[in-house]
Amino acid sequence: MDEHLGERLVLNVPLGSLSLRFNLMTMIASWVVMVLLIVLALSLRRGLRQTIEEKPNRAQAMVDAVVGLLQSQLGAGFSSERLARELLPFVGTLFLFVLFLNWISVVPYLGGAPTEDLNIPISLAVMVLVMSHVVASRVHGVGGHVRGLFKPFAFLFPLHLLAELGRTTSHSFRLFGNLFGGGILIAVFSTALVPLVVPVGLNLFFGLFAGLIQAFVFAMLAVIYINNLVNE
Repeated sequence: MDEHLGERLVLNVPLGSLSLRFNLMTMIASWVVMVLLIVLALSLRRGLRQTIEEKPNRAQAMVDAVVGLLQSQLGAGFSSERLARELLPFVGTLFLFVLFLNWISVVPYLGGAPTEDLNIPISLAVMVLVMSHVVASRVHGVGGHVRGLFKPFAFLFPLHLLAELGRTTSHSFRLFGNLFGGGILIAVFSTALVPLVVPVGLNLFFGLFAGLIQAFVFAMLAVIYINNLVNE
């Protein structure tokens, strides 16, 4: 077994008696994905500059296909068309971001998918948690939403908080566990068993196919969590 298996390139930043630790490869890969998505969005936006009477170009056809797929698969989970229309950009962006984070694992020397670092799934799950309460507060009003956390009895309020914490934890660990488990399996095959063909095939499977499934599940769970909190 490779004695360096699991080692990470970490940046330590002293902060008084404490220190901040940053996984450099995770940060680099995450920023690469963000730049790629921004460039892709700007390129597609430039390709959409045409009159309505013209035949749709490739960019228009691609955008229509992706948006239609997101609407049918993710937007349908919301309880109303208005909610789906308002939140589809958020959920769609979340799906694409997680998808590209998973897919970038097939690129050599990047140290695996950023979602194999627990900090990334937790950050995204916390963002979904915050968005859920923001949307619920907008729909029911801040006072009405807060009062809902004390129903049906006030002493159940701590249980509501534990439920929110548990939901966010399971949301993040589901993504992290699947991607991290795949990374360990690939590393074991690469270092101890078959060092060439099998690891490449596993990397493509977990990076592309399993990465797509996990991104969709993460986005769909975000839809369910937001929808349930709004309807409570």
